[in-house]
Amino acid sequence: MELRHLEYFVAVAGERSFTRAAARLHVVQSAVSAAISALERELGAVLFERSAQRVVLTDAGEALLPRARATLDAARAARDAVHEVGRELRGTLVVGSLSGVGGIDFARLLGRFHAEHPQVNLRLRAATWDGSAGLARSLVEGELDVAFLGVSGHPFPRLRTRELVRLPQVLVVPADHPLARRDSVTLAEVAGESFIDYPLGYATRTANDRAFSAAGLERTIALEATDVTVAGNFVSHGLGVAILPTRAVPRSPLCRALPVTDQSLEWSLHVATASQRAIGAATRALLELVDEYVDEYSGGAGGVSR
Repeated sequence: MELRHLEYFVAVAGERSFTRAAARLHVVQSAVSAAISALERELGAVLFERSAQRVVLTDAGEALLPRARATLDAARAARDAVHEVGRELRGTLVVGSLSGVGGIDFARLLGRFHAEHPQVNLRLRAATWDGSAGLARSLVEGELDVAFLGVSGHPFPRLRTRELVRLPQVLVVPADHPLARRDSVTLAEVAGESFIDYPLGYATRTANDRAFSAAGLERTIALEATDVTVAGNFVSHGLGVAILPTRAVPRSPLCRALPVTDQSLEWSLHVATASQRAIGAATRALLELVDEYVDEYSGGAGGVSR
């Protein structure tokens, strides 16, 4: 059984598509199909149900997937051990992140890592529509080595997480809104407003939903946005109100930020790895650099949170 076949199998399982797996692996689709067919012949079992609409794992494929990931992790650990002897890291490091992640100077961090370990192939995957929850799932499934994600309340299960920065949140309203003349508000006073918030799966959305639920209140989500800058712009143009981290409040006379006095609304950025997987040498090297690039709340401005 070739490691390459297992790598292709894990890619197809993760992407649920031979075409997307081939793009992820930077090979032609026929090579992926041939590798999967060879693996199926060797194992004497069909691993995927294929149709024009979808590709799904069979029971045999589901049984193989965790063992395939464990085998690939063990092979990578073996390579890391040899490369560490030569004191030059090699291999691939897949990093997941929220788009425009705040609380850390992400570009400088990765630039420093690349300068110190040029033989490591860095791959960056941005969060999709399901935000931090999607990044957490990708870590557990072995698609990412490390991720920078938002955490609200209880940390994600099956992850090692470390908080990097914690940020308070405020209610942001249009400047001509009746509440704009207030010094503060309670959740009950704003529950009837039309809200702009993140999609389900984003840590900020989870925190906001929990706060209203704990207060026994319901609210209306008028618009969803995956980018905090877009959410702030929507507020500025009168499309609704939003709960945003204080450092992400638009610097515009078109809106105003108000503290919420009856609930502690916070969001925190964490760095995370999967607890059931060994941490590779490249991941350890990146984690050792992280603290140098954490942006203290008092410094900088305009960070983005999810």
